[in-house]
Amino acid sequence: MNTEQLSNDNRMWKRRALDVSIHVGLIVLLATACLVILKPFLPLIMWGIVIAIAIYPGYRKLRSLLGGRATLSAVVCSLVLLAVLIVPVALLTETVIEGIQSLIAQIRSGTLSVPPPPASVGNWPLIGPPLLRVWNMASTNLTGLLQSLAPQIKALVPGLLSASAGIGLTVVQFVLSILAAGVLLATSSSCASVSRSLSNRLFGAQGPEFEELAASTIRSVTNGILGVAVIQSICAGLGFLVVRMPGAGLWTIVFLFAAVLQVGAVVLIPAVIYVFAIASTTKAVVFMLWCLVVGLMDNVLKPMLLGRGVAVPIAVVFLGAIGGFLTIGIIGLFVGAIVLSVGYKLFLAWLEGTVEAKQEVSETS
Repeated sequence: MNTEQLSNDNRMWKRRALDVSIHVGLIVLLATACLVILKPFLPLIMWGIVIAIAIYPGYRKLRSLLGGRATLSAVVCSLVLLAVLIVPVALLTETVIEGIQSLIAQIRSGTLSVPPPPASVGNWPLIGPPLLRVWNMASTNLTGLLQSLAPQIKALVPGLLSASAGIGLTVVQFVLSILAAGVLLATSSSCASVSRSLSNRLFGAQGPEFEELAASTIRSVTNGILGVAVIQSICAGLGFLVVRMPGAGLWTIVFLFAAVLQVGAVVLIPAVIYVFAIASTTKAVVFMLWCLVVGLMDNVLKPMLLGRGVAVPIAVVFLGAIGGFLTIGIIGLFVGAIVLSVGYKLFLAWLEGTVEAKQEVSETS
């Protein structure tokens, strides 16, 4: 009787294990199918969530000013963000197109010329002699220089076209993400309810704490990394315009990406060298000092903005943001910072739990 009972129990447990395996497999299959279907839209959704969380405090103030009209407030926020994105892109595109058209016209008319280099260029360490040689050739025989560099120029054309197409797609993606953020802001009450339920489901009693940690981390990264990079880029762009740098708008965009990568000074170095070569010493020294101020600006602004409102050290947020960026791109600035911050908090909770367990053991003994 006992043997038969054990056999029935074994069959019952096997049947339950098989049912659980089938159910888990179906859930995994369904989740995978949903992710595959949503894969083209995941960057838009993630950016929409990031933008909505970043501007939510401003949206909330605007909503109170507009008498609690959520939809109107979301529309106004979306229009402002679209203007902030589209206007600089349109101005930059116009500047680049005009520059290319002018360059093509000068080449066709034969009026394109390069001024001769100052004699002091040859005294620059390392790059001075080769730069002087190429510059002299460009000023005396530009056609010959272009012909000698024709293979390299042809090799660069596909990359430039691909980069241009990528920038265009990125702009379109941000436009759609801003629209998605507007929808999320308009339905912020229901979105907050879903977020709270998800955080409670994942972290239990600590759900509200981790939900607030994720939101404050996103705002911290937005202000401390992207915000500082934008401020630095505006100041650098003003400097480029004052010294009349060719393609000042393009220099500013390149500096913005470099500042996000925390290597903005790398872009300023060739700009300073160029100004010393073409401008007076006084003007070049003033520009160099301005670039020094711009390069050091993040050392003052970042500690003020990066860790504000986040219950984790600044180093954790910074390392997560930069590591995430290098791993999965610009969205990794936020994903990496959030993941590392949550991991840090869970690690502390585990340590506290371990200490409490040791204390209980010592008290009972």
